[in-house]
Amino acid sequence: MRLRLINRGLRSQYDFKRTPIFANCKRFSVSHNGSSNLDRPVSSFIPERNPEFSSRLENVQSGVDNVHGWSEAFSSKLEGVRQTVDNVCKILQSGPWGPSMEIGLSKCDENLSTELVTGVLRRLEDVNAALNYFRWIEKTTLQAHCPEAYNSLLMVMARTRNFEYLEQILEEISLAGFGPSNTVSIELVAGCVKKRKLKEAFDLIQTMRKFKIRPAFSAYTTVIGALSAVQEPDLMLTLFHQMQELGYEVNVHLFTTIIRAFAREGRVDAALSLLDEMKSNAFDADIVLYNVCIDCFGKAGKVDMAWKFFHELKAHGICPDDVTYTSMIGVLCKANRLNEAVDLFEQLEINRLVPCAYAYNTMIMGYGSVGKFDEAYGLLERQRQKGSIPSVIAYNSLLTCLGKKQRVDEALKIFQEMRKDAAPNLSTYNILIDMLCRAGKLDVALEIRDTMKAVGLFPNVLTVNIMIDRLCKAQQLDEACSIFEAMDHKVCRPNEFTFCSLIDGLGRRGRVDDAYRLYEQMLDFDLNPTAIVYTSLIRNFFKCGRKEDGHKIYKEMVRRGTSPDLTLLNTYMDCVFKAGETEKGRSLFEEIKSWGFTPDVRSYSILIHGLIKAGCARETYELFYAMKEQGYVLDTFAYNTVIDGFCKSGKVNKAYQLLEEMKVKGLEPTVVTYGSVIDGLAKIDRLDEAYMLFEEAKSKGVPLNVVIYSSLVDGFGKVGRIDEAYLIMEELMQKGLSPNVYTWNCLLDALVKAEEIDEALVCFKSMKELKCAPNTFTYSIIINGLCRVRKFNKAFVFWQEMQKEGLKPNMITYTTMISGLAKAGNVSEADKLFQKFQAKGGQPDSACYNTMIEGLSIANRAMEAYELFEETRLKGCNIYTKTCVILLDALHKAECLEQAAIVGAILREIAKSQHASRSL
Repeated sequence: MRLRLINRGLRSQYDFKRTPIFANCKRFSVSHNGSSNLDRPVSSFIPERNPEFSSRLENVQSGVDNVHGWSEAFSSKLEGVRQTVDNVCKILQSGPWGPSMEIGLSKCDENLSTELVTGVLRRLEDVNAALNYFRWIEKTTLQAHCPEAYNSLLMVMARTRNFEYLEQILEEISLAGFGPSNTVSIELVAGCVKKRKLKEAFDLIQTMRKFKIRPAFSAYTTVIGALSAVQEPDLMLTLFHQMQELGYEVNVHLFTTIIRAFAREGRVDAALSLLDEMKSNAFDADIVLYNVCIDCFGKAGKVDMAWKFFHELKAHGICPDDVTYTSMIGVLCKANRLNEAVDLFEQLEINRLVPCAYAYNTMIMGYGSVGKFDEAYGLLERQRQKGSIPSVIAYNSLLTCLGKKQRVDEALKIFQEMRKDAAPNLSTYNILIDMLCRAGKLDVALEIRDTMKAVGLFPNVLTVNIMIDRLCKAQQLDEACSIFEAMDHKVCRPNEFTFCSLIDGLGRRGRVDDAYRLYEQMLDFDLNPTAIVYTSLIRNFFKCGRKEDGHKIYKEMVRRGTSPDLTLLNTYMDCVFKAGETEKGRSLFEEIKSWGFTPDVRSYSILIHGLIKAGCARETYELFYAMKEQGYVLDTFAYNTVIDGFCKSGKVNKAYQLLEEMKVKGLEPTVVTYGSVIDGLAKIDRLDEAYMLFEEAKSKGVPLNVVIYSSLVDGFGKVGRIDEAYLIMEELMQKGLSPNVYTWNCLLDALVKAEEIDEALVCFKSMKELKCAPNTFTYSIIINGLCRVRKFNKAFVFWQEMQKEGLKPNMITYTTMISGLAKAGNVSEADKLFQKFQAKGGQPDSACYNTMIEGLSIANRAMEAYELFEETRLKGCNIYTKTCVILLDALHKAECLEQAAIVGAILREIAKSQHASRSL
């Protein structure tokens, strides 16, 4: 009823001038001769005494009756339209579109008026239903829709954020010669902005432009404002220039917004260009623009330019306000130009009767960031003396700086003192908890959390996230999990960051199943895992050797509709290559492009490294040079990857050339660069060049590691330059580095090959004294050395020691020990060891077989030697001539004539083949 009355009143006002009562009133107010009726006597207005007035009054009454009758008819018609709209909407919402629905709509109302169509469209919340109805009306009436109907359909799209058919509708509107209303234009882009789909909002405006439709001024400013929040200055500038093309009057505020965006990104030239354009358009910069320039240019590192704007502001007669001073002081503090900041702060204090609290806070932060805490405390006291109580922000700034300098005890003292001036807030407690967790003081952090609760402040999700993240990074996972499990989800509900920190922390420590269960719990909380979560799960599953589970995680991410980022795709590709799946790695590189990303330098570096490991060196060279031709700015990581690949594939000269190219391009070679080339040169016996490069790296202050020293020890040792290998080892220890087991093994191997076994035993003892535990290879080297000088019994002692240390002998160790025992005449022990080796799945080589056959033959165990001889032939191992002679002699002594005949025949075949090879 209320709606009916409102509509009736609005319609009555609209048509008032066209009703008879208006004409009568006009005649009533002014006489024919132009004089006002107010000048006439009162009696003339009494019907009984003035027949003319009586007649006019009857006409007025008749007009009023006509209005009432018309209003009732209009109200009845409006009610009918509303009822029809209800009926049509019910039909459209009853099910999918089809012939039966069209029949139902036809029965609803034969008069398909504009009011009915727009009324239905305004009520619908389904774009497909609205579009089907819209097309059905066209087909039924055989007439084009009016602008109001098109606007109503576009509003449905705006409300539902469904723009599937938008381009089609805009094209129709354009062809019809009109455009959407300003309200609709604004609503369309505002819908995208509310959903944070800013690229869609930008594209929507471009679609309008494509069909020669003029977007509303507010549509442009809405999108520009939203883009400024996500730092998209190029898109903002495009829209800004379009506004100018359309003749919209831009203002200083718009210039300020876009200049801020470019300045924040450090794109000084673009920002200054806009400033010049603004001045050329006769716009005067205001205090807001100057403050923005000072702040943004300063934060981009352009401190002198910020100073320029500060002085220019005063030169134009604009008085710097508190924001101006505070921004400039902050810029100077951040640039470590503290003296200038102090001078400016003093100027501010002189010119202000009331201290500026923001400037004090900034200056306190400036002092704290450089560790001048006495000056910061003095400033707090000065602020109190001037009648301005330091705020919680000032104390939070101070606590933050103390935390960064790891002055935890001092921070706790300040925390206790601050209560005199300001009550700690949630941020205060979060700063303290973060600081204590970083310092490993978990118990104190939990006490602070309890204190927080006692004063009525409950830990928020940020507090929990800080504690969980810090504990995970400190590898205190059980404590992190207990905090997560103790969360009261009604008061503090975990968010994406909570789960992400814990999933990554668990995964990095190998607890991938726990991490996956947490991921499932995240889904139960209706939280959408981000690409960061999936990256962590994929990386950690592969790291644990569970590559199939890693692949499943990726497929699950795709199935759930989560879009990966380039970091995820690079990580996945790296994991796949490291797992030995070269072809899968290649396909993932191509998949990067299918996701809409352009492979970056890291993508190419991972591909190159993976192909190098797979032995596809030629292909990697082509990729590297293709990167250079395409204009990629190659970083140190890319060069290191390719240099390492060249070295490992024997292309050391090319690696050397790339090292020199790095220097020319201004890229400083790292320890990895030098390490790869030095190792490559050492492996091909170009030791003098390797040593020169080693000295060059030292002269440049490159922090050399144990790996580089080990490469040189190995290189010098293999060519018998033992003294130089010793010198390298001594220098390593003088630098405060500890030789690792590989370094010791390189030196021991060199000494054994030089048959300096006593020196090797001394080094072995030194190795253990320096707390470097020998490994299987270490013992294999010593056992081999002792066997070479026929100290078999001592070798057996090391064999037993190795077993006590829990080390499992490898094939070389077994072969060496078996050969040694057999040669020493301890055939029984050698045979036992041989049988044990085979029982464990070991595969003896030719040398091991021949040694055992000889040993058994010498020990008068001829038939056992013959059986081993047959096994050796079946395995395809070579039989030595000497072995055949010793076995043949043993078989004759044991009167095994049949077996002796076979061995003799084989011996003759060996002799013939050797004679033939000599002839050739």
